[in-house]
Amino acid sequence: MGSANEGPAVLKRLLGALNDHDLDEVVSCFASDYLNETPAHPLRSFRGNTQVRANWTQIFASVPDVTARILDSKVDGDRVWTEWDISGTRLDGAPFLMRGVVIFGIAAGSIASARFYLEPVEDTSGDVNAHTGRVTGAGSPHPIPSPVVAGGRSDS
Repeated sequence: MGSANEGPAVLKRLLGALNDHDLDEVVSCFASDYLNETPAHPLRSFRGNTQVRANWTQIFASVPDVTARILDSKVDGDRVWTEWDISGTRLDGAPFLMRGVVIFGIAAGSIASARFYLEPVEDTSGDVNAHTGRVTGAGSPHPIPSPVVAGGRSDS
């Protein structure tokens, strides 16, 4: 695999290419047999930088002002752990915002693999109680009881 010095250099190159909207440079950051694993959505996993080109062709065309930021990164041998914020405005005027973590595997000066945990940000599915009820199959969670005050419930 790659040396610990290769990861930050490839990451800097990728970030610059994304923000310059330089499709060829973006694709050149990835090995031809690049493996993208998306553990939370296994059917979205793929192999090859041809799909990287297809993805970013669509993003650059549909979100002409897309901007990427790396909020944090850590190098661990040939792995680079990164936290991303990618934002812009879609052609239909809707906001485009994705956040999450991508763990890159670096080899021979390029990105050989990624474990991809980047997701669209949404604020319509409810709070943590609604989410927990949904993922556990419990349906709508029980409402949080009103606070109790001296002499009875505060809502009485």
